[in-house]
Amino acid sequence: MKVTLERSALMKALGHVQNVVERRNTIPILSNVLLSAEGDQVNLVATDLDIEMSESTGADVGQPGQITAPAHTLYDIVRKLSDGAQVVLQINSDERLDVDSGRAHFTLPLLPSGDFPKMTAEGFTHEFVMAASDLQRLIDKTRFAISTEETRYYLNGIYIHANAGKLRAVATDGHRLALAETDLPAGAEDLPGVIIPRKAVAEIRRLIDGADGNVAMSVSEAKIRFTTGTAVLTSKLIDGSFPDYERVIPKNNPKELVIDNKVFADAVDRVSTISAEKSRSIKMSLSEDNLELTVNNPESGNANEALAVSYSEDPLEIGFNAKYLLDVTGQIEGRDATFYLDSSASPALVKDSEDPDALFVLMPLRV
Repeated sequence: MKVTLERSALMKALGHVQNVVERRNTIPILSNVLLSAEGDQVNLVATDLDIEMSESTGADVGQPGQITAPAHTLYDIVRKLSDGAQVVLQINSDERLDVDSGRAHFTLPLLPSGDFPKMTAEGFTHEFVMAASDLQRLIDKTRFAISTEETRYYLNGIYIHANAGKLRAVATDGHRLALAETDLPAGAEDLPGVIIPRKAVAEIRRLIDGADGNVAMSVSEAKIRFTTGTAVLTSKLIDGSFPDYERVIPKNNPKELVIDNKVFADAVDRVSTISAEKSRSIKMSLSEDNLELTVNNPESGNANEALAVSYSEDPLEIGFNAKYLLDVTGQIEGRDATFYLDSSASPALVKDSEDPDALFVLMPLRV
């Protein structure tokens, strides 16, 4: 194999696929990227056995062929080459990979391409196309609530499904819940609920960052595939049942609090400076058109701050995790955030004044 590529094109493709490769692998071949050169293209593939990422880029193919090379090492080499440089990749007489660019020369070990695992991608039952910006929004509004608790593996991803003419994404860790939806794309009408794993969510979000085009999505019982431009990401789905999340969304919280979101977030950030690191609890004391935020920490002191708000219900004291509050306020795009409350022991429903297609639920803390 011998190919010549422009450095930026190779780095872009390598940058996408090498993110899938784990830094520590007990299976050596999984540390490598598969490069296949044919015609005027080089196709790069990386996998961790749960996710497979491939991307093609234009190249001058002097001799077609297929190799596997260390993914992170090759990416680091290309990243440090000069802008606009030409990169030549070829197998030498010792069956190793020569990487040449200008006066720089590197030689990397290879592993047999026949040993590289391929993820089968058959049996897709649902295929549809949506704007990359819509998918990006669904991910950004919900992924902060994905659980990191491995024992509840069915919460370690975003649950996507068709619901009443909308494509809905939901994530929860049991302490907070995030929901966002967009118009249902053609072809997704009877899409069953699927749970996209956290790592796949991060990779597709990275892939579509700033993209203006569309993303084609294909779903089977066990896998999901995203295609955008020349990049294709295929991932196993989480094999589990997502809980009945609608039961935890408050249906009748009569106490309405409307607050300037930025003012509120800044105040929460300030008073939480001295909160206990473990619980990070913050007390919200509500009275007519007034909100007082309080933190009491026996070890590091006390803090409080009063804010003018729109509230006309009975006084209420309720506690929340400060980090969770900041996570939610970080997703509010409008000027105001609206909290719908019931009692100090009931979950709060939070909505964005500018986005009726998103909502958040926060479980209270005892303070």
